[in-house]
Amino acid sequence: MPFQNPLALAALLSIIPLIIIYMLRPKPAVFSIPSLMFVLKLERERKRVYASLTKIVQDPLFLIQLLMLILLSIGAAGYYYTSNEPLSGEHTVLILDTSASMQVESRFEDAVEIADGYVSKKNSIVLASSTPLLALEGGSASEAEEIFGIVKPGAGTADLSAAITTGMRLLSDEGGRVIVISDFTNWNGDDPVASKNLAESYGLEVNFVKVGKPADNIGIINGWIEATDGEYSYTGVVKNYKGESANVEIGTGRGISGNASKSFTLSVPAGSTNQFTLENLNPGITTISLNVKDDLSVDNKAYISIPDTSGQQVLYVTDNGKLPSKTALSLLPNSDLELRDSVPASLDNYTLVVLAQKETPIVNGSVERIENYVRNGGNAVFIASEALEPNKTEVGLVKILPVKPVGVEVAEDGLEVEEVLQSSITEDVKTDEISVRKYLNATERTGSTTLVATEDGIPMLSYWQVGKGTIFYMGLNDELGDEAWNNFHNLPEYPVFWIKLVEWLGGIGDISEYNLETGALTSLAKTEEVRTPSKTLTTNRLLFDEVGIYEISDKEIAVNLYDDRESNTTVDASELISRAVEKDGSRLVRADTYIAKNDITNYLIGIMFLLMLLEILIVRGRGEL
Repeated sequence: MPFQNPLALAALLSIIPLIIIYMLRPKPAVFSIPSLMFVLKLERERKRVYASLTKIVQDPLFLIQLLMLILLSIGAAGYYYTSNEPLSGEHTVLILDTSASMQVESRFEDAVEIADGYVSKKNSIVLASSTPLLALEGGSASEAEEIFGIVKPGAGTADLSAAITTGMRLLSDEGGRVIVISDFTNWNGDDPVASKNLAESYGLEVNFVKVGKPADNIGIINGWIEATDGEYSYTGVVKNYKGESANVEIGTGRGISGNASKSFTLSVPAGSTNQFTLENLNPGITTISLNVKDDLSVDNKAYISIPDTSGQQVLYVTDNGKLPSKTALSLLPNSDLELRDSVPASLDNYTLVVLAQKETPIVNGSVERIENYVRNGGNAVFIASEALEPNKTEVGLVKILPVKPVGVEVAEDGLEVEEVLQSSITEDVKTDEISVRKYLNATERTGSTTLVATEDGIPMLSYWQVGKGTIFYMGLNDELGDEAWNNFHNLPEYPVFWIKLVEWLGGIGDISEYNLETGALTSLAKTEEVRTPSKTLTTNRLLFDEVGIYEISDKEIAVNLYDDRESNTTVDASELISRAVEKDGSRLVRADTYIAKNDITNYLIGIMFLLMLLEILIVRGRGEL
């Protein structure tokens, strides 16, 4: 018998001898020992003990109190018994699909109403989105009703399989049933039917309940931003899921409200797509709206977020007037470029200083100003050239570079370069197309970070922190003509590289960081207040499950659906439902019972209560009460 308290067990065992003595009865003596005197003495002692005990136990109150003491000892020991019980269907896990397609007509409202009909004594509610959300665990019927009153569909894609797995975990001990309520038009992850079969093989009851019917829709299913000639442009894709072609009126406006200031018409064939382009996007939020009447509104709007770079003041110092880097920086969106042939007396007004001296070394006084400027939060980029050779460069300049220059060398057969560390700066750079014929031989300094290097490990793109600012070294010189060091400046992604580098140094980040798709999950550097399209919350982990603008710190992040399958409201999901109800023989790999621990405390309390009543009746019958 299982006991939880060994001390209580010892107390119970100490009572057992009293019970044994009480049960003794006079028996005929059996003489099997030679000493008759010893036997007679033993018999007299037994009779004396028995007579004394008989006098004690003649009072029934003693027996009652003794029994109560035994029951108290058993209760303190935490006694229980085990039994095989059938897996119970009392615990119900309700899985609600909260994907974007559930916003069609009244699908989600119907799903909630259906779920309400499956509520049992013990309930758990799982909201199926890109990541399952456990809204209620083991709650009562009234608690389930409260959850149903506040849940709403999101704008992502549901991982139904992961939600079913969550339900399996919740029911792993006692069993139960899982009710999946969805339109089953689209999902992420594994096939929901496979997950259903797996759950059923473990003795769980899983039911798929379909809501909704095919509906009409026209929506924006894709969109991307490009930097062209120093300006941002946006290309959007519109799809018509209807059975007839449509002329779609598209309006564009500034800000989150998106009051259309411009509009145009786009012809979209039945069941097909067409795309449009917006040029010269200004910093801030641009809203695109489809003026259509359909059954899904969440994909009728798209948002574009362009970070404000108007504060970028770039100083370009060079003794060479024809450099592609200067041209690329002059095309930088919403920034001002100032050209100088030497470092000015003050650098306080600049957010970035680029030093591209070809032959003229930077004098020591200028080096001190640059170092102080960076230590106070400025950013500097040094482009490799003969002017950085150790025999021409001031010692102070060598010390602040993230690499240690050795000298200019020539590679007759050319050198290949490779990406050493992934970065948003170099993600569009095709390093396998870069060939280096001349370079500044250098070694990486301790504490610096190298993004791109030659096949021999010579750093080409490196940076490190100096005080509050950053010094970036570009070993890919962009000199033109027969004396060109490499071909990087001839590649089409060269201007984009400079745009990303300036944005990165300015703390703006890549444009893709400001434009996301629903379902994205990110961890913030710290717990902070976030304003979503519908509410304000404080978190350090954020799921982007709404279409609209999220405000995090000083960033405005545009989030869009952009999902062809989720926007396809014409799917009826009959094929999946057919597979879900197919009978494929016994798949049971787990018994349909589980070992239950049954506590007897309540039974003991009942017996003791009856014994107390009996004791009171005996005392009252004697006239002692």
